[in-house]
Amino acid sequence: MDVNGTVAEGFEPVRDAFVRNFTALGEWGAAVAVYRDGRKVVDLWAGLRDVTDSPAPWEHGTAQIVRSATKGVAAAVPLLLHQRGQLDLDAPVAEYWPEFKAAGKDRVLVRQVLSHRAGLPVLDRPLTPAQALDPRRGAEAVARQAPVWEPGTDHGYHALTFGWLVDELVRRVTDRGVGQWIAEEIAAPRGLDLWIGLPDAEAARVGRVGRLETPATAGGLRTRPKRTVSEAYENPESLTRRAFAAITPFPDQNDPAYRAATLPATNGIATADGLARFYASLITEVDGAPLLFTPSTLAAARTKESTGPDRVLVINTHFGLGYMLHSPASPFLSPGSFGHPGRGGALGFADPESGIALGYVTNGFRKTVTADPRAQALVRAVRVAATV
Repeated sequence: MDVNGTVAEGFEPVRDAFVRNFTALGEWGAAVAVYRDGRKVVDLWAGLRDVTDSPAPWEHGTAQIVRSATKGVAAAVPLLLHQRGQLDLDAPVAEYWPEFKAAGKDRVLVRQVLSHRAGLPVLDRPLTPAQALDPRRGAEAVARQAPVWEPGTDHGYHALTFGWLVDELVRRVTDRGVGQWIAEEIAAPRGLDLWIGLPDAEAARVGRVGRLETPATAGGLRTRPKRTVSEAYENPESLTRRAFAAITPFPDQNDPAYRAATLPATNGIATADGLARFYASLITEVDGAPLLFTPSTLAAARTKESTGPDRVLVINTHFGLGYMLHSPASPFLSPGSFGHPGRGGALGFADPESGIALGYVTNGFRKTVTADPRAQALVRAVRVAATV
C-alpha cells in the first residue's frame, strides 16, 4: 500500500494502523490528520478518491462528505452564539422561533435540541430529496411536528432533524444559516477545508462516495451490529427507521445539488486536516489563531446532558451539547473527549486533556453508525502514541 504524507516521531503507530485499514479492513480511499497542542503530528492519505472504477488517486487536499460528523461542526455555532451572549441555552426555542410553538413544543429548550432530548427525531410526513434541499422546508416540517416523547424526559438521536433545528435557530438569531456562519466566522479565518454547503469553486476537490462491503470479522474486531440494532433499522415502524427516513428516499450524496445544499446534520464536506484542525481550534491556539471555546463553553460541550439507552440508536449513548461523548458505543481517546462520528466511517473529535484532535475521512461507507472499525483502529493507535 502506497501511503502518502508524514507522521511526527512517536506517532508511527498511526501510520501502521492506517496501512492496516487498507490491507485488512478493506479501506478504499481515506485520510487521517492529528493535531497535538495545535501542531499537526499526523497527515496521511492513500487509495483512490472515488468509490467507482476511476483510477484517480486520493491527493493531498481531497475532501469527502462526512455524514453525521457534520453535526459536531454545526454544534459549535449555537455554542459560540451562547458564548457571545446571543443565544440562551436555557430559553425556549420558541423565544427565537415563534412558529416552533406548534403541537405542544412551547417549552422545548435550546439545550434539549442540542442534547437530542427534544422528542423530534422523526417527521410524520418525510421530505422528498428535492424538498430537503431547501432548508426552510425542513424547518417548517419540524415546526409542525409533534414530539414523540415528552421533551426533556428522554433522549434519542435526531439523525436528520438535528440539522434543521440548529440551522433555523441560528438563522433566527443571526440572519445567516449554519453553513454561511461557519464559512465566515470559523473556516475562513482559520484556513479550514470544511464546508456545509459546498461552493462551486471547491467541487473538483471532492471524491465520490459509496458503500463498501463489511468484513464479518477483522482480527477480532466486531464489524456487524447487534441483532437488536439490525432489527430496529429493518422495522419501518421503529423510531430508528423513521428517524433516518425523515428524507425519503435519501438523496444521492454524489449529486452536486445535494453537496451544495445546507444540511447541517448530514452533508458537511471536509478534508481530514480540515476536520482535525477544526477540533484543534476548539481547544487550543492553532497557527496563532485564538482558540474558539472558552473554558465554560468547553465544559458545556462535554458535560453529559443525555446518557443511557438511546430511543433511536438502540444502544447506550452519551451526549453533551451537540457532541457525542466518549463511551463504549462511541469510543474516543479518553473520558474527557468530545466529537462526532459519521455513519459509515468518518470521525472528528478533540481531547482537551491530551491536546489531541483527530479527523478521519473516507469514501467507503460501511453499515456502522457510531464506531467504525477503521476509525477505531486509528483512535487506538493515537492513544498508544499519546501515552508513550
